[in-house]
Amino acid sequence: MRVALGARRGRLLRQLLTESLMLAMAGATLGLAFAYAITNYVAHQDQLALPLLNEVRVDGAALGWTLMITLLTTLLFGLVPGMKLIVGKAAANLQDALKDSGHGMSVGGRSDRMRSAMVVAEIALSCVLLIGAGLLLRSFVNAMRVDMGFDASHAAAMKIDYDQGGDGVKRAIVLQEILRGVLAIPGVKQAGVADMLPLGRNRSWQFWAVEHPPQKGNIDVAMVRIVTPGYLAAMGMRLRTGRDFSWEDGQKAPKVVIVNQAAARHFWPGEDAMGKETVLNGGDDGHARVIGVLADVRQTGLEDAAAPEIYVPVMQHQPEGAELVVRSDLPAGTLAGSVQAALRAVNPEEPAYALEPLDGIVDHAVSPRRFLLVLVMSFAGLGLVLASLGIYGVISYSVAQRTQEIGIRMALGASASQVQRGVMAKTLRLAVVGIAAGTVASFLMARGIAALLYGTAPTDGATYAAMVVLLGAVAMLAGYIPARRASRIDPMRALRG
Repeated sequence: MRVALGARRGRLLRQLLTESLMLAMAGATLGLAFAYAITNYVAHQDQLALPLLNEVRVDGAALGWTLMITLLTTLLFGLVPGMKLIVGKAAANLQDALKDSGHGMSVGGRSDRMRSAMVVAEIALSCVLLIGAGLLLRSFVNAMRVDMGFDASHAAAMKIDYDQGGDGVKRAIVLQEILRGVLAIPGVKQAGVADMLPLGRNRSWQFWAVEHPPQKGNIDVAMVRIVTPGYLAAMGMRLRTGRDFSWEDGQKAPKVVIVNQAAARHFWPGEDAMGKETVLNGGDDGHARVIGVLADVRQTGLEDAAAPEIYVPVMQHQPEGAELVVRSDLPAGTLAGSVQAALRAVNPEEPAYALEPLDGIVDHAVSPRRFLLVLVMSFAGLGLVLASLGIYGVISYSVAQRTQEIGIRMALGASASQVQRGVMAKTLRLAVVGIAAGTVASFLMARGIAALLYGTAPTDGATYAAMVVLLGAVAMLAGYIPARRASRIDPMRALRG
């Protein structure tokens, strides 16, 4: 109409670009504020095992990227629709354009199809994000249900220092005294020391069975933990057969070793590993006899299968550090002071290390997967909100444009329920088309993230069904509000308007 009254098309185009730029800048500013707050929060989460996480920040590159997205958004959603003023039928025939959007008319078919296509695209993208988030959520739940081989509940660990001068006899005496003091604390059930805890640092030794030496050119290895008596019980680990170490397994006693089930299967396939002779550390630490077989413990990650692993007593081998593990029903914070006092009774210069719940080790191990899950679920949630807003906006706009038409139909006898069903039918069509397209795209996406899934197939039917039902329910709810509004239109008021 403004063009018909003499406005230049270039002026209208600049107006559209200005409006689009203001909206895009407002959205970008709000997004940057959220991004800065969230990034600052995540960067200070020490429990997340992500490299260089504390260096993540909103820097010049992020600001430049945001500015570029803002400008592209302005051009795409401001310039492209405005091109109808310069080229196309709207520019060539103003009369058709006025007829298509005049007062009291139904919404133009071409414009309605464009809006519907955009909503379908939003629903499809939301479906992809939701199904991806659902698959990752199932994988996370499966990972958390894995038998870790130890019981992290009611246990806590802390680093300790002690003077042993590399002497195995002195080391045994000092550690016995430390554990005696810790076990005397009311509420402490079990206590032990290891040089490395599960899901943390690892090292391996050359290791093989005497009766099954490795073939020439091959090297057999096993991860190794150097521990005190009581450590296995403190960790809640389970001996399948045999016994734990005792303080009698000293330097002058025959060397002994406990192997896990993976090592027993690997080095003695089809045989009983109990009592077998082994070669430790490529022969540098001599031979040792197997005195126990331990249930497999997840050492590198919850998703990784247990590898061959051996445990040797701290009295017979030089450890690489010391981690005290305490099992008690009391909270770690309650025990910390008493444990620190028991340690300083042996070593007055003992540093004040923190006594941390063992659950923190598990949380730290799954933190990368949890971070990815939260990230994808956040995007999926935003996509769901955008899709619902898109559906609501299109259906609501369509109802507003068709107010006179709906009034006429109701004046001619259409019931409120018929009007509501008609509006909901359009919502259903948009939702079905979008979900169908999104489901097909999700199959392709799921294959791409198959390496991130654990215990979950990329075509997991339950996940697809649950996410489709969720998206469909949200879509229908978004369409129900304008449909209900349409069913309450007063025919006489609509006709007068």
